[in-house]
Amino acid sequence: MSALSDSGLPLVQRVVTGHDENGRATFKSEDFSPTRMISSGDASFLTIWTTEAVPADVNDERDGRDLPTGLTLERGSVIRITDMLPGKESPMHRTNSIDYGIVLQGEIELELEDGRKKTIRQGGIIVQRGTNHLWRNTTDKVTRIAFILIEAPAYRHNGVPLDEMKPEDVHD
Repeated sequence: MSALSDSGLPLVQRVVTGHDENGRATFKSEDFSPTRMISSGDASFLTIWTTEAVPADVNDERDGRDLPTGLTLERGSVIRITDMLPGKESPMHRTNSIDYGIVLQGEIELELEDGRKKTIRQGGIIVQRGTNHLWRNTTDKVTRIAFILIEAPAYRHNGVPLDEMKPEDVHD
């Protein structure tokens, strides 16, 4: 497959399994889809699958890509491919979720609210535990990351839950 996403990277292959009428494993679907630019212009996203709850209902026959989710996470879980564009950064944000980020291509800088930074390179994995952070691509190439977000209660500091600060809530 030679087609490209908005980011210039290859289309994302998605294979979904399920069960046939005899309860045996089967392939339900396969598709190749592009990531799509988000309104902030710093990245392009492709939602792969969403669940409405945790634990997930594997008997739900709907296509999880079609379930509603926000820019970050509304509830349940979501897996999304994010192509972070060269020289761009996300807004500072915090969500009530545990997020697993797997750098598939390139590298990304993770900055915490106090200014501390780490660079995560291809093959690296980030475990984001409800902290205030931003992502920055300091390179001249697109970075592709698979993010898996699972709903979690708010982090409690001295017994008080910290508020979410979703990117769509951030204003200049």
